[in-house]
Amino acid sequence: MSHEYVQQCIEECLKCIHACNHCYDACLNEENVGMMKECIRLDRDCADICALAAMMMSRGSSHSKSICRLCAEICEACGNECRKHAHQHCQQCAEACFTCAEACRAMAG
Repeated sequence: MSHEYVQQCIEECLKCIHACNHCYDACLNEENVGMMKECIRLDRDCADICALAAMMMSRGSSHSKSICRLCAEICEACGNECRKHAHQHCQQCAEACFTCAEACRAMAG
């Protein structure tokens, strides 16, 4: 895997972390927070796995591919949940999640 390709995947993970953290915070401020529980949980899971994936790739870990495979799975789950909600922050998060999932799948081979 070329350095540029790895760097692109790391950048997508960082963008996803930002989008998930923003969505998480915005969901906590929604009128019906109870309806947003699964979205909030997945936002946290997704941000955490993206952070781990970015760290593993940045240090060239031999486990990067496995972590990226899992990251893609969690990003897709988060994106699917966010898509269910009409809030702009959820829709933006879904897009970031799906883009990151695609980059991580390519990275995982």
